[in-house]
Amino acid sequence: MAALSAAVLVLGGLVATATSAGAADAELARNGGFETGLTGWSCTAGSGVVVNSPAHSGSSALKATPAGNDNAKCSQTVTVKPNSDYTLSGWVQGSYVYLGASGTGTTDVSTWTSSAPGWQRLTTTFRTGGSTTSVTIYTHGWYGTPAYYADDLSLLGPGGDPVQIPADPTGLSAGAPGSTSVPLTWSASSRATSYNVYRDGAKVLDVSGTSATVTGLAPSTAYTFQVSAANEAGESAKSSAVTATTTAGGGGSGGELPAHALVGYLHASFANGSGYTRMADVPDSWDVINLAFGEPTSVTSGDIRFSLCPAAECPNVESAADFKAAVKAKQAAGKKVLISIGGQNGQVQLSTTAARDTFVSSVSKIIDEYGLDGLDIDFEGHSLSLNTGDTDFRSPTSPVIVNLISAVKTLKAKYGSKFVLTMAPETFFVQLGYQYYGSGPWGGQDPRAGAYLPVIHALRDDLTLLHVQDYNSGSIMGLDNQYHSMGGADFHIAMTDMLLTGFPVAGNATRVFPALRPDQVAIGLPASTQAGNGHTAPAEVNKALDCLTKKTNCGSYQTHGTWPALRGLMTWSINWDRFNQWEFSKNFEEWRAKAP
Repeated sequence: MAALSAAVLVLGGLVATATSAGAADAELARNGGFETGLTGWSCTAGSGVVVNSPAHSGSSALKATPAGNDNAKCSQTVTVKPNSDYTLSGWVQGSYVYLGASGTGTTDVSTWTSSAPGWQRLTTTFRTGGSTTSVTIYTHGWYGTPAYYADDLSLLGPGGDPVQIPADPTGLSAGAPGSTSVPLTWSASSRATSYNVYRDGAKVLDVSGTSATVTGLAPSTAYTFQVSAANEAGESAKSSAVTATTTAGGGGSGGELPAHALVGYLHASFANGSGYTRMADVPDSWDVINLAFGEPTSVTSGDIRFSLCPAAECPNVESAADFKAAVKAKQAAGKKVLISIGGQNGQVQLSTTAARDTFVSSVSKIIDEYGLDGLDIDFEGHSLSLNTGDTDFRSPTSPVIVNLISAVKTLKAKYGSKFVLTMAPETFFVQLGYQYYGSGPWGGQDPRAGAYLPVIHALRDDLTLLHVQDYNSGSIMGLDNQYHSMGGADFHIAMTDMLLTGFPVAGNATRVFPALRPDQVAIGLPASTQAGNGHTAPAEVNKALDCLTKKTNCGSYQTHGTWPALRGLMTWSINWDRFNQWEFSKNFEEWRAKAP
């Protein structure tokens, strides 16, 4: 910790000097003794709780626990006056505990203690800038350290002018509805810091911007929406109401798949150790065949190319004409054949609108040339990441995210309701979003964390299947707030339960990623031990399927529901399953014969 101490000393050296608060100054911190729970305070990633012991005074104190990349920051925003002096203080207990203020308009301040086995008082002062009307006061711990405690937090100084309730929102309008969602926009209200969205009189969302998409709706149903504006002074009256009716159906032709489907990737453009498998030789077990892979000419070009495996690498490769004929034969038998874009080596970053448009045209060319049914998005590595400040999955601003969503919507509009759309993200880009989202509100986190969530959310009405790769993954926290690891039924149960239940993103209860329909979800697995880390034995695969669809054979993880309509399994890959004597697909066929 020596290097850490040195760095922190520099931070401590930034503390500004100011005259002491005067006798007439007011106490501005709300609930600084935590006697009314966490009222007035917000703690990152759900890290803070109120405890009765130890308490510095009164009957309660804050306990906050750092975990992973979260430093357990608890904060509140306080109204202040410009060009005024303030004293911030508090009592803390623990190792590497910080107390500070940001947004001062001058020099933000922080003070800390490296070790406080008993209650220790921290104090610092600052002066606000000429236009500063609010500051954020906070306390936090340090990464990898145990829980810390805080109590009797205080901000003394002249109180700011009373905050007025925002003006009522105007201009509420509904965009084109989907089958399960309706997009809304409205005009900004003066003095508003957030907006509440109501559906048929019940509050369903709390957002910071002037747009939102209400999800989880029923197809072919009329809904009435209103919006109110809010700040720390309270909530405005609701806006005038608008009514929108959701469309029928939805789900990108998922209804044309079997009730329980098997999805597999076919190494069409390369062989690797599993060997080449001709399209005509793919067994009828496979309901969706994803051609691996369409790859870009460069990371940022958006120009996707696909060709069959060269004969030098795949001596048994069929001709292009035979391949296309085999695709048609599969489709005649009710199968779907898609082009999968990306993969481990195919990094795709649509950072410009030009790249977006090239993506649309080049993917369309592949689909048309081979007569395919749709698109699988298998963006991995550094293809998707969130820019600093892009913190709300419901309204993304990062170009690589926004352009991908736009490109896929254009393709869906071009090919119509029969267009099949699937996605195969890694757990890092989806379930990890329960704990971390992008670089976080204060930066420092991996900007790729949870980066698929805005794409899935924006395209959920167009999405046929989401099959997250439950392999090549680190341990991931489930909704039970326990970490789960690859290789057994519990990992697949916990990861799938998150998709079918929904979860708060980065622990923010006002930003909940809504549940997907069970017919939109399949579990992604490696077909053999050679195919990828996290291979799961057939008996464990069946336990996971039984638990999720019938609530039988469950392990320690308790699901939040039972989903007989869970679509099925995806595997990497058809080639590796053939290499392993078709163990994966044969096991699924046996389970499918007895499935609900």
